[in-house]
Amino acid sequence: MVMQVHVDIVSPEKEIFSGLAEMVFAPAELGEVGISPRHAPLISKLNPGEVRVKVSDKETHEFFVSGGLLEVQPHLVTVLADAAIRAKDIDEAAALEAKAKAEEVLEDKSGKIDYATAQAQLDEAMLQLRALDRLRKRAS
Repeated sequence: MVMQVHVDIVSPEKEIFSGLAEMVFAPAELGEVGISPRHAPLISKLNPGEVRVKVSDKETHEFFVSGGLLEVQPHLVTVLADAAIRAKDIDEAAALEAKAKAEEVLEDKSGKIDYATAQAQLDEAMLQLRALDRLRKRAS
């Protein structure tokens, strides 16, 4: 019998996922982490990126999180996301539009903009597009 860990992925708006998994991969602050059942306790900030929940060899769920916290207990993994969406539900047109707007703002050299915010928006749009691209490659 394969060991499993309970996984909850929640955002302020709603619960995104709750169920058992063989493995969880998340973009922790110091790099991607892989969490298996009976993992040592851990708390980490999450970077924007893709959270993958491997339910079985044939089933994996992908989610995009914009940041948040990761809490790991031996039998429970909790992702407290600032915002989360299933990768398959990412609006590609909106992500492309956000990317274009952020690039346009970064080109403005007048000094009247917040470059850090614009760069963060560009990074988030690029990560969403990358997650969508990975999902398409896995499906084919």
